[in-house]
Formats: sequence, structure tokens, C-alpha cells
Amino acid sequence: MAETEAALRTLARNVRTARNRAGLSLDELGRRAQVSKGALVGLEKAQGNPNFATLVRLADTLGVSVSALLEGPAEGRVRVVTADAVAPLWTGRLGSEARLMLTTSGPAPVEVWRWTLEPGEEYPSHPHQAGVVETVSVTAGRMTLVVDGTEHTVEAGQTATFDGDATHTYRGAGEATCHLIMTVHLPPGPTA
Repeated sequence: MAETEAALRTLARNVRTARNRAGLSLDELGRRAQVSKGALVGLEKAQGNPNFATLVRLADTLGVSVSALLEGPAEGRVRVVTADAVAPLWTGRLGSEARLMLTTSGPAPVEVWRWTLEPGEEYPSHPHQAGVVETVSVTAGRMTLVVDGTEHTVEAGQTATFDGDATHTYRGAGEATCHLIMTVHLPPGPTA
């Protein structure tokens, strides 16, 4: 419980800092991210439990990575993260899940995700900000990647990439669990 409370406090601080840096009021951030002002007030007070889609919309609107909203200060030059140390940000009803492992630092950060997709289960993603590029590398099983309504089969050993500002869906295909590594390449942020 204390771990969850600490994570909510970190999220609250990071959202407030990013919102202030962007010069946005709670009303304006809520309008742009399609999140109610009440939910934002609660979030900045470390209350509530925002879902994955809300975190993605806030990150996109604020021009930061999802993990920039979730992580505390960097701990050193090398960071090693194990999958069981990171809670899933999305869990499907059939057992699929998405874990944000880490985000690289620098002017154009890259998020590294581990996904499992059960056969027939899917995650529809809203379009990201312009300049976001996603890459999916299937390590086991098979998935269907739907971009702008067109289906693409991606099997173990294959990698696909696409512009993330298009409507897209990830769907488990075949008979076995699909395992994949996804990278989300974020556009360079504003220079100071």
C-alpha cells in the first residue's frame, strides 16, 4: 500500500511540474487531454487511480513520456529493470498486459515496453502526437497490428514500425500468447 501511495505522489508531482512547465491551467490541460478537471485535481493531490489511456493522453498533451510522469529521479548511469519490478499499466480481461520498462533520457526519448497479447485480445490505442514512431518486435507467437484500419500480421522474428499519430490496435493472433517488445520513439522536446 505504501508503495502505491509513493507512486501516486510521484505521479502527482510529475504531472503538476509538467503542467506548470507547459504553462497550462488545469482547465486547459483537461480540455486538451480530454480528462475532467476533477480527475486532474485528484491526480495532482495524489488521489485516484488513473488508467493507462488517461496517462498516455496526459503525456502526449504535456509533450513528455509516460514514464516521465511515473518515475522518480534517476538513480545512476546504468539502470537495469526486471519485468517483475514494473507493474503492468494495462491488463486485458484474458490476461494480456503491457509494462513500461523504462524510458531513455535525452532530447528524443524512447520508451521500451514489454507486452503479452493473448489470442483474440486487443488493445486499441488512440493516435499519439505527431512525430511519435512505434516499433513492435514479436519474440514469440503472432500478432495483428491494425494501422488506419489495415491489418498487418507480425510473427515471431519480425519487426514492424509505423507513425504513432495514426489510429492503431494491437491484437493477439494465432493459438499461443504473443510476446513483443515495443519501442515508442518520442519527438525531440522543446530546448531550454
